[in-house]
Amino acid sequence: QAHVAESGGGEVQVGGSLTLSCVTTETILETYPVGWYRQAPGEQRTLIARISPYGGPDYEDFARGRFTISRDTAKNTVYLQMDDVRTADTAVYYCNTTPPLPPIWGQGTQVPVSS
Repeated sequence: QAHVAESGGGEVQVGGSLTLSCVTTETILETYPVGWYRQAPGEQRTLIARISPYGGPDYEDFARGRFTISRDTAKNTVYLQMDDVRTADTAVYYCNTTPPLPPIWGQGTQVPVSS
């Protein structure tokens, strides 16, 4: 049984916007901080932002200002809104707890950014 399911990826043009969704379980959402990660071709997977059960969002420096993480507890979903996307944002996007729990990694959702 999958713990997370990412969706919402797809080709987007430079300067455009996209919102990704991560459906998870109530237990994970209420117990752990949940983060969005990304892995660009040939690079390591890196954290973008996280949101805690009882706290606010927290962003890595490169994401601050263009990415917005939010959650809807009624839908057990964590969102990542991406604005003013750049070609460097091309990657597979994943969600997981922070720090990540290996059994939770899902298939991710691809975001190719075209110029």
